[in-house]
Amino acid sequence: MANRLSRGAMWMAGGLTLISAFYISIDVVIRKTLNMSLGGSDELSGYAFAISISWALSFATLQRANIRIDTFYQFAPVRVGALLDFLSLVSLGVFIVYLTRYALEVAETSWALNSAANSAMATPLWIPQYLWAAGFVWLCVVLALMLVRSSIALVTGDLHTMNALAGIISTEDEAQGEAEAGKRLIHGKTS
Repeated sequence: MANRLSRGAMWMAGGLTLISAFYISIDVVIRKTLNMSLGGSDELSGYAFAISISWALSFATLQRANIRIDTFYQFAPVRVGALLDFLSLVSLGVFIVYLTRYALEVAETSWALNSAANSAMATPLWIPQYLWAAGFVWLCVVLALMLVRSSIALVTGDLHTMNALAGIISTEDEAQGEAEAGKRLIHGKTS
């Protein structure tokens, strides 16, 4: 369920980024051809970018797409690797909880002070800030679910599940996934 919701959030985040890119493009064309501007493209694209990132992080975490340094990890015994995976998940969780706390405080302060952007649009800042913080809240929920599942896997010694939840994707698995994606692309074009 968390994977489906995160995938949907990722698609919405991508759509928001795409809409932002179209708006900027149209604004640039109108500025160059008609010597006028739609206005607010920089402000709105900044909000869209921040919101998109916060909502896409949960899917990236579930897909194990976050960057980790695996120099020593690849040579570690499987049990040590599982423990390192768990510790990295805990570390990410602690960092995201603090980040979420401060993001919510920023949004609450903007709400309380009725803060608006210092621009012609005068956007009430609490709107994009709460949408941004909500993405981090969802990431906290996803990380909590991952921590519960990985804790159970670690305690029961289910190292395969632990690796599937929080392990680093091996270069062989990544290459195989890319090869399968290439096959689907080729077969989709020829049929």
